[in-house]
Amino acid sequence: MSEKIIEIKHVHKWFGRTHALDDVSLEVAPGEVLVIIGPSGSGKSTLLRSINHLEAINAGEIIVDGIPLTHKSTDINAVRAEVGMVFQQFNLFPHLSALENIALAQRIVRKRDAAAAERKARELLERVGIPEKAHAYPGQLSGGQQQRVAIARALAMDPKIMLFDEPTSALDPEMIKEVLDVMLDLAKTGMTMLCVTHEMGFARAAAQRMVFMDFGKIVEETTPELLFTAPRHERTKLFLSKILEH
Repeated sequence: MSEKIIEIKHVHKWFGRTHALDDVSLEVAPGEVLVIIGPSGSGKSTLLRSINHLEAINAGEIIVDGIPLTHKSTDINAVRAEVGMVFQQFNLFPHLSALENIALAQRIVRKRDAAAAERKARELLERVGIPEKAHAYPGQLSGGQQQRVAIARALAMDPKIMLFDEPTSALDPEMIKEVLDVMLDLAKTGMTMLCVTHEMGFARAAAQRMVFMDFGKIVEETTPELLFTAPRHERTKLFLSKILEH
């Protein structure tokens, strides 16, 4: 096994004139939980989306589990099968039950038979704490429950890496904790996780390392303890002073 499951080397990404990622380099070890914070528009989500090639980078290199994403011969779908992603919006199929939402991709991508896919789906609904919602449709679920189904769906593919792009930002405050608890439990299992979030309590509890981004650059990269108690950069201090007030 490579000692780095993700390697990001001098990556640049432009959207028109906006330099969304500006010479970003980062490495992630297997089993590491990395939390990425920063103001809106700092490049956090773009960085996350480039790891499974939802955004194509303009320069630099990204290597996931030893596979370079920028090589023409790379099968991007094979890489994506190893990388689960949970978005702000739940992206569940409204006409499918929770169980069916979790089983579908297993059958198509992992080629599991219906019984195996359903068994896995039920196990994961148990794991995220809503086994009784197996036959409920997304419209019958709260936002927190929908997001837990979305997490279960990503885990059903047995990914090596999980990416979370502000998974609680669309939720009502009382539903945030139930989703963060699932993520915290997942972090304890040794799953490699990259999380873009504003939830500083989760960052303190789960992250082994934190990255602060601004204007497409990594400004600071350190442990949660040092970031919260002794940030080195003025920009980090200013951001934390604003976000920790709330």
